[in-house]
Amino acid sequence: MKQKLAAFLREEPVLIISGILAIFSMLAVPPNAAYIDYIDFRTLGILFCLMAAVAGLTEAGLFDRVARLLAKRSGTLKRLNLLLVLLCFCTSMLITNDVALITFVPLTLLMLGGAEERCRIFTVVMETIAANLGSMLTPVGNPQNLYLYSHYEVGVGEFFAVTAPVWIAGLILTAGAVLVMRLPGEVHASTESSATFSGKKAAIYGGMFLLCLLAVFRVLHWGIVLAVIILFLLLFNRRIFKKVDYSLLLTFCFFFLLVGNLGKIPAVEQWISSLLQGHELWASAAVSQVISNVPAALMLSGFTENWKGLLLGTNIGGLGTLIASMASLISFRLYTRGEGAKTGKYLLVFTGYNVLFLAVLAVFSLIL
Repeated sequence: MKQKLAAFLREEPVLIISGILAIFSMLAVPPNAAYIDYIDFRTLGILFCLMAAVAGLTEAGLFDRVARLLAKRSGTLKRLNLLLVLLCFCTSMLITNDVALITFVPLTLLMLGGAEERCRIFTVVMETIAANLGSMLTPVGNPQNLYLYSHYEVGVGEFFAVTAPVWIAGLILTAGAVLVMRLPGEVHASTESSATFSGKKAAIYGGMFLLCLLAVFRVLHWGIVLAVIILFLLLFNRRIFKKVDYSLLLTFCFFFLLVGNLGKIPAVEQWISSLLQGHELWASAAVSQVISNVPAALMLSGFTENWKGLLLGTNIGGLGTLIASMASLISFRLYTRGEGAKTGKYLLVFTGYNVLFLAVLAVFSLIL
């Protein structure tokens, strides 16, 4: 029992902290009927659908197959490194940064089994940066994007106009770092896959993913898409329900309650709003370093209308510390589970590249 509790505390610190903060906020604003208005059900519903669709595509073996096909054509370690990093960068804008890393980091460690440890560390670190930066382009790339896009009712063109320039700069930085890194040698690890690819399943869950996109871009009502997906899973694949990240959904709910209650306290609302005024990008990036970028977006959105600053700040703020983005923790855990992992060296390389990229992109964003 103690071991399970300790594991839960290690794996879900943000969920626990958000829950505690939400409970304390209830002391200032007792539960009432207005609580229901705090919750953004549209964001929660679409996020559930996206996680279910991506889980189905993963189960179909689609991402595993794509990664290994690319690896077969790489030849050299440098080319393989570049392909893996770009794969994380490009897929994260559709399947989210978390899923991209969960899918491709284990494959990377397997493919680079015979490479030097510095190569393995560098590749995983750059994949993490790539996933965090690549995911910023689209509303579905990460949870904070989906929330901000929905909360502020941003237009599609407006959204891409803000994220695209920084996304391109991130791509240039990431690819450039890989290209200048010395990674001599050939690929020796096996690229054969034990996973079974199902074209039929991939097509079905690909269609489900398209339905999610239609809901995101307000072509279909999110409630209809949610009902269709839940009904399909109940009838044909209930296993997918177990693969949805309910802790993330619950974390969202806790922060909705916290922000809603703080907004009902005039002194607190005025103080936070005054601190944010004109400094949304820097403030959100800084807060992200401490509580991670998704909670930062949820918490600060209740106190400013400058969605552009929050959007850029929380996305760029995913770089920096290990906890700035939950995706970074995922790749760190995956790396440290491997045999011969050098945790200290990983953290040193991770922090160095992340702080450098954060500084460059923050300055770039301010001069746009």
